[in-house]
Amino acid sequence: MTRILHRGRIMEANPHLITAKELADRLGSPDLPIVDASWHLPAQGRDAKAEFAAAHVPGAVFFDHDAVVDPGSTLPHALPSPEGFAAAAGALGVAETDKIVVYDGLGLFSAPRAWWLFRTFGARRVRLLDGGFPAWRAAGLPTESGSAHPLPKTFHPTFDADAVVTLAEMRQHVETGDVAVADARSAERFEGSAPEPRAGVRSGHIPGARSLPFTVLGREGRLKTPAELRAEFERAGIDPAAPVVTSCGSGITAAVINFALASLGNTEARLYDGSWTEWGSAADTPVETGGARQVAAKP
Repeated sequence: MTRILHRGRIMEANPHLITAKELADRLGSPDLPIVDASWHLPAQGRDAKAEFAAAHVPGAVFFDHDAVVDPGSTLPHALPSPEGFAAAAGALGVAETDKIVVYDGLGLFSAPRAWWLFRTFGARRVRLLDGGFPAWRAAGLPTESGSAHPLPKTFHPTFDADAVVTLAEMRQHVETGDVAVADARSAERFEGSAPEPRAGVRSGHIPGARSLPFTVLGREGRLKTPAELRAEFERAGIDPAAPVVTSCGSGITAAVINFALASLGNTEARLYDGSWTEWGSAADTPVETGGARQVAAKP
């Protein structure tokens, strides 16, 4: 693992991240597709496609989280079939053997979902742009506008079913309590004190889950240090080295937790793809409300 100097200390570089300078030095490499995986909640009032057309990293393609889904599911962002994902990735000019770089317009929001998807379908060399597009612009690096016109490639998928948790499996985990469940939604949504943004979805959380809002894992669009991440997991009552299932509203920001865990060496964490939209919509799933169950971190 590469070592870097940070504030006078030698630290190990995160193998899942690439800096803006490192990416800028490699622009144009044929095996380095750059994927803008920006996505925004309706309440954020932003249009990811329009923002991509206005400005993006040179050579980047746009990954549409609302389109690369299972067309037969009523759930938002439902996992596509391996064939469906492969067709979408290939059309973007991405092969599973490439050195893929993903980023988003907020820095650490929706890009981890794309990182997780590419890995779940067989790509092994996938990294996030550290700080995302805001860091790229802050560094004064060039951008381009307009539509992307990638040369298609063939993406050969290898689906990792163990990376995904189904509703039936989630029910079993709740019954047995055999795995920690980390909920990436806000503490207010977790507690049930804030309404859900989707109609027909109950408020609250999966019984036994721990609240770990994805926002506490980053700072100004960048992932926190390993020590800070461990402290956040400890406050939530989660052992980052143990088995973990992540969840959120629709499977997008849960992947921020997966990314943080991978950065700490736990690449076996699983993601409940249906997340709270599925659990909270079902008529027969138990729901808890109340406190976020955080514990004090050790000094």
